[in-house]
Amino acid sequence: MSQEMRLGHVGLNVTDLERSTHFYTRVFQLSVAQRGRTYAYLASGDDVVITLWEQATGSFSASSPGLHHHAFQVQSFDDVEQVELRLRAMNVQILHDGVVAHGAAEQSGGLFFADPDGIRLEVFCAEGAGDRGAPYGEEPTCGFF
Repeated sequence: MSQEMRLGHVGLNVTDLERSTHFYTRVFQLSVAQRGRTYAYLASGDDVVITLWEQATGSFSASSPGLHHHAFQVQSFDDVEQVELRLRAMNVQILHDGVVAHGAAEQSGGLFFADPDGIRLEVFCAEGAGDRGAPYGEEPTCGFF
């Protein structure tokens, strides 16, 4: 390829479009760029980052091939803490009871939680979590939730 590739957007199958749209726009402060009867395009600024498709039944299975988790990188540790406040206000279960480092002696870290369909999510920043502990020691935290 002649140029660097970057992720365009992530498409997620959900069971309830209204519920998922509310969750993602509130937690991540995304806007609805386009909406149809069974889909929504969610944007950060001018960029569509998530598409929701009401095409699923049941719940996310961590033991099936496919998506492991979706991670959102934010600019600052304060941004991670703001997401944590929104999650707690919504009574969303946060794994590890809050922000953790990505691994022992790592400065990067974040929050781990799930959306209403059980899709595993992470919000992280590159610095600021070094004093938060790493639940799996040297192993990457994002690999084990």
